[in-house]
Amino acid sequence: MKKSTFLIAGKHAVIEALKNPKRNVQKVFLTEDSKKIIYKASPNLNLLKNVKIFYKTKKELDRLCSRDDIMHQGIIAEVEHLDEINIKNFLIQNENKKNFTFVALEDVTDPRNIGSIIRSAASFNVDGIIVKERSFPDESKLLYKSASGCTEYINIFKVSNINTTLKYLKSRNFWIYAFDSESNEDFTNQKWDGNIVLLFGSEGEGLKHQTKKNSDFLLKININKKVESLNISNSASIVFHYIEKQKKKNID
Repeated sequence: MKKSTFLIAGKHAVIEALKNPKRNVQKVFLTEDSKKIIYKASPNLNLLKNVKIFYKTKKELDRLCSRDDIMHQGIIAEVEHLDEINIKNFLIQNENKKNFTFVALEDVTDPRNIGSIIRSAASFNVDGIIVKERSFPDESKLLYKSASGCTEYINIFKVSNINTTLKYLKSRNFWIYAFDSESNEDFTNQKWDGNIVLLFGSEGEGLKHQTKKNSDFLLKININKKVESLNISNSASIVFHYIEKQKKKNID
């Protein structure tokens, strides 16, 4: 069955898609100068070998991104979606692995925030991100640009219901850690080992009541009391970095 295609833009997003053997890149639209950028990024790989190339002017590429608030950097690609990953099958295939770290996003919809979270998750070795299928903007140029190519290196599990998935993971010996600004518990007080899910709510309303009930712990990041809150992607970066560091200490 042929997969649908969509456009991604920006140097890192396109180059990493070209490097990913699991990603089918059908066409690349680029300026003459940007071809040099692709070559410099991987001089030992002919990334454009089996791809249809269309040379365009900057203005022509601008029109392809006219609805998006992004800089295309002279490179746009038409790509297919990656194969969908089922979280149950993933756990079966990795049954010998210990200390999984998953991230779950409940009603987080801003493509820039999601892209930044994906980039941080890939940077700090998160095993996968759980998103609600209906609200995940999986064809957003802004998401791919913000992720800076990291969509190619992180497992994204699209599910129909976040709470149902959390209940399933609890049955598989996962602990659910929800981040809530109203919590009194600093997240750095936890031991951080075993299989964990880090749960973040929407940018405006936070986590839903039922989702909090399905969580084992409610935590927060302690910040200067004069500051109302952190952006969700900044919060996620802090948490991912700290937990990876703690898990490495526990292994050592």
